[in-house]
Amino acid sequence: MAALGAAWHSESMAITYRDAGVDIDAGEELVRRIGPLAKATRIAGVLGDLGGFAGLFAVPGGIDEPVLVSGTDGVGTKLEVAFATGVHDTVGIDLVAMCVNDIVTTGARTLFFLDYFASGKLEVDVAEAVIRGIAEGCKQAGCALLGGETAELPGMYKAGTYDLAGFAVGIVGRRALLDGSRVQAGDVLLGVASSGLHSNGYSLARRVLTGAMGLDYGALVADLGCTVGEALLKPTRIYAKAVAAVIARTGEGLHALAHITGGGMLDNIPRVIPKGLAPRVELASYQRPALFEVLAKGGPVEESELRRTFNLGVGLVVVVSKTAVSDALDALTQAGETAWVLGEVVRSDSEETLFL
Repeated sequence: MAALGAAWHSESMAITYRDAGVDIDAGEELVRRIGPLAKATRIAGVLGDLGGFAGLFAVPGGIDEPVLVSGTDGVGTKLEVAFATGVHDTVGIDLVAMCVNDIVTTGARTLFFLDYFASGKLEVDVAEAVIRGIAEGCKQAGCALLGGETAELPGMYKAGTYDLAGFAVGIVGRRALLDGSRVQAGDVLLGVASSGLHSNGYSLARRVLTGAMGLDYGALVADLGCTVGEALLKPTRIYAKAVAAVIARTGEGLHALAHITGGGMLDNIPRVIPKGLAPRVELASYQRPALFEVLAKGGPVEESELRRTFNLGVGLVVVVSKTAVSDALDALTQAGETAWVLGEVVRSDSEETLFL
C-alpha cells in the first residue's frame, strides 16, 4: 500500500484548498469590500480596526452599576425568499433587528454587533450585499459592526444558499433595567407597528402563498400593492432609537417592553407581565395590515393560528403607566413610529394574552 501511495502522488498534481472547494482569495476580496461598510458604523468605544482576532470595545463610563445584555438570533426561512428572488441586501437588516429588538426590551443601549455568514461556495457579490444590509441595520440601531466570520463550507450548503446568525451586546444600569417588575394592573399597552411579518412565521406564510395560493414571488397582489416577494422581504423595523426616545421622555413611567416575535402577541407580551396579571389586547384598536388578511383567506389559516404565529402588525408593545401614555405616544411618533393604545394590563390568572 505504501508503494502504491508513493506512485500515486508522484504522478498527480498537488491538491489545493481551492480544489477542495474553499477560495481564500474570494474571502480576502470580501474582507476588502466590507471594511468600509464596517467603518461607517463605527461609534465611540470601538478600539482598533477589522482584521484582528477579536473585536474590541471599551465599556462606556457614567453608568451606575452597568449590566451587559446580550442576544443572538438568525433570519430563519425568510432566507428562502432571498434565495428565490436574488434580493440579498435586506436580510442583513433583519438579522440585526432580531437581536437588537430583543436587547432593547431590557432598556439597554446596543453597543456592538457581530455576524456569522456561512455558505457552501462563497459568492462575493452576494455576501457583500448581505453584509451591506447588516451595516445598514447597525446604523439604524446606533451600534457598531465590530466584526464577524465568513465560513466557506463545501458540501454543507446547496449552491446559491447560505445561513446567517448574529450576536449583539448592549449595556444598561442595574436600576434602569426593565424586567417587568414595575408592571401593575391598570397599566396601558401601546402598540408599535411592524413593517410586515418581520422574520417570523415564514414557513407558514410561504406554504400559503406559494403552496395553497400557487403564487410565485414575482406575482403582483392587488391587496398588497406589491409583489409577493416584495411583501415578504420588507425588512424588520429596528426599534432601538424609538425605545431610547421613550425612556428619555417617560423615565420611570415606562414599565416594560415586549418584542413581538415567534408566538405573536399571544405568547410574547406575557413574558414581561408578573403573575396575577395579564395583558388584554383590543384587536379593534388598529387596522390589521392586508398581508395578514391575505394569509388568513388564502390558506385558509384560522384566527387562533394567526395569533400564535404572526405579529399581526404589532412589532413592539410598550407598557406604561396611565400618566405616561401621552408622553410615550409623542416620543414614538417623533421617532418615526406608528403607535396607538392597544390595550391594558388587568388582574387575571391567565398566562396568555387576552384578546377582545
